[in-house]
Amino acid sequence: MIGLIGKKIKMINVFRKGKIYTCTVIKTEKGFIIKKSNNKILLGYIKVKKVNKPLMGIFKKYNSKYYKKIIEFNRLTENEIKYIKNKKKIDLEIFNIGEKIDITGYSLGKGFQGVVKRHKFSGVGSKTHGQHNRLRAPGSIGAGTYPAKVIKGLKMAGRMGNKKVTVKKIKILLIKKNILLVKGSVPGKNNKYLIIKKKYGKFNK
Repeated sequence: MIGLIGKKIKMINVFRKGKIYTCTVIKTEKGFIIKKSNNKILLGYIKVKKVNKPLMGIFKKYNSKYYKKIIEFNRLTENEIKYIKNKKKIDLEIFNIGEKIDITGYSLGKGFQGVVKRHKFSGVGSKTHGQHNRLRAPGSIGAGTYPAKVIKGLKMAGRMGNKKVTVKKIKILLIKKNILLVKGSVPGKNNKYLIIKKKYGKFNK
C-alpha cells in the first residue's frame, strides 16, 4: 500500500446538513522517491542540507539528496507500481475525497499512572474497615506458594501512552492543496508526524 506522511495541525468542528462532525486537519508533505524495488518504495520527506551518518550512508547508496525523514511502503498493488514507474515524487493526488484511509501515530504520553487510570481497576470501593488509603491500590499481586513469584505481564502501575497506534478506516472529507481534512480523531499531539496509508480506496490514477 502506498502513502504519505503528514503533520497533525488541529481539530475542528464541521457543520453539514444540520449535524456537527469532529474532524482533524492534517498538513501533508510530498514524498520524493529514493528507491523502487519489486513491490516496495522508499520515500524521503523534507529536504535538508545535513543528516547524521547512518542516514548519510543510505542516501549515498542510492545517490539521493538528503531528507529529514525516510519511510518505506511495501505490498504495493499492480496499479500503484504502474503509477510510480515514471514518477519522481508522490503527493495528495493518490487520495480521493470520500475514501477511507489508515493513519498511524504515537498516542499522547500520560506519564507514570496507577492501575485505576492505566488499566481501569475499580479500587476497593469503600472506606470501611480502615481502608481509607487503599481506594486506588492494585491489591494483592502474589501467586501463593507456587510459583512463588509475581506472574509476568501482571497489570500494574507504569508508563501510560506514547505508543504506536493505528486508526483504521478514517474518511477523507476534503483535499485542498497540501491539506487533508479527515472525519474523527487521529493519534498524537498537534504538530506531530503521522503516516497516512491508502488501503481501501481503488487506485485509478
